[in-house]
Amino acid sequence: MSTPQVVGDLSEREILSRIAARTGTARATMIGVGDDAAVLAVSGAVVATTDTLIEGPDFRREWSDGYSLGWKAAAVNLADIAAMGARPTALLVALALPNDTPIAYVERITDGLREACEQLAPGCAVVGGDLTQSPVLTVAVTALGDTEGSDAVLRSGARPGDTVAIAGDMGVAARGLDVLFARFDGCAPRLDELDAADRRAVEQQLRPTPPLALGVRAARAGATAMMDVSDGLVLDATRMATASGVAIDLVRASLGDDPERALRGGEDHALLATFTGEVADGFRAIGRVREAGDAPLLVGGAAYAGPAGWDPYRDWRASGPAVGWTA
Repeated sequence: MSTPQVVGDLSEREILSRIAARTGTARATMIGVGDDAAVLAVSGAVVATTDTLIEGPDFRREWSDGYSLGWKAAAVNLADIAAMGARPTALLVALALPNDTPIAYVERITDGLREACEQLAPGCAVVGGDLTQSPVLTVAVTALGDTEGSDAVLRSGARPGDTVAIAGDMGVAARGLDVLFARFDGCAPRLDELDAADRRAVEQQLRPTPPLALGVRAARAGATAMMDVSDGLVLDATRMATASGVAIDLVRASLGDDPERALRGGEDHALLATFTGEVADGFRAIGRVREAGDAPLLVGGAAYAGPAGWDPYRDWRASGPAVGWTA
């Protein structure tokens, strides 16, 4: 059996060629991969965001195969674009790779990036990036979006009397992380051992599926404020309330069967929005915007005093034995 090729066996040109062969084509592309920079056609303001996934503090390779890592790197950035009410148009991806990284793993990262765009944000694709050596595997993604002539929706526009609504999961990814730490600390997850709810939770943690199309729908329906819930409903709703100079009052009964995880759990990448009039299709009401008071976040009319949401410095245990690379 031949030894699998690793990054150190190939030149930069050869690795880039393998990556370029697996990327899709963005609808807005005028000049794509292969020049000093990409050129995109836009019809409104350009929205930009960036996020970095580093092995250790952000993911474990025994849990995330290459495809899952690429998918998540795309999804978390695309969600920020959608949360501004914009349509995702393109990704720029920088890979920092240890020399012993199998080239098959790199190809699967690219597959995950491409298919996340195709399924979550059709018309968006990787249009360029960078490649370098590093002792730590790192995926850094910059996402671009087009407001298509509309104003971007900010987190600072919530008004007293608005309805607070959400689209997407709450607490599911947090449950998945709890399952991974409890059942598979130091080994690859064996999904066939899990019940349906735990299996879905682990899949949502490793390959999130934020409702991206609903960002544009919310903007067109008149959302006054919106943001991606990446760090938990408590923390992100507090951020929205603080930015808007209001208080947000959540209804516990609207938070599902596991309200504590819904409140504290992060990485679902749901869309939190406020509406003065009718709530956009695909969103469900979970509270009301109030005049500012002593606390920015209330639950059932009382100041919230529980855990303050997802904190990667507190909630993610980076240490743990790596069990080898998989594609």
